[in-house]
Amino acid sequence: MDRRQFFQKALHKAAETVVKQSDARVTARASRWIRPPFAIAELEFLLGCTRCSDCIAACPQGVIFPLAARLGADVAGTPALDLVNKGCHLCTDWPCVNACKTAALQRPPEPEASEITRPRLARVKINTATCLPYQGPECGVCLDACPVPGALYIQQERPLIDENVCTGCALCREACIVEGKAIQVRSLYSEPMMASGQV
Repeated sequence: MDRRQFFQKALHKAAETVVKQSDARVTARASRWIRPPFAIAELEFLLGCTRCSDCIAACPQGVIFPLAARLGADVAGTPALDLVNKGCHLCTDWPCVNACKTAALQRPPEPEASEITRPRLARVKINTATCLPYQGPECGVCLDACPVPGALYIQQERPLIDENVCTGCALCREACIVEGKAIQVRSLYSEPMMASGQV
């Protein structure tokens, strides 16, 4: 290896390390918010998103909002989902994704025309300490609200979530009648939530 090759290799390794560190840093911060449907990986998203607000304007349910400036200049104005107060309706024509001109929101090609590809938005858990069917009374409003077949089901008269099927749209949370909501929603970048009433 000559001197030039040595320095090229060293620079390449240094650049790789910087990218990995940046990726880890922005991914850790992304645990504080939830991106819109079909958002690409967080570091790529921040590099690609122009903060144009087109996806925010395109959302018919008003679920997408811009992140505040207090969170930092690198994320200020980028879109996030308000799944604490509303649910994503998983629109069939994906207006937010279609409005994105930079492919920061990028729907993958359908393997088959008949197959529906749904995005994974968030992690959702049932807080069994506050969910009514776990305390005795019947409920079931979350089951009626869930748009994804098999994501939410009843076992021994209690609702359960199949994490392999659930998209994290939070429509179950929006429908929940318990004060304080028995459905908890977190970013895909956050640590997995504990079951059985623990957050």
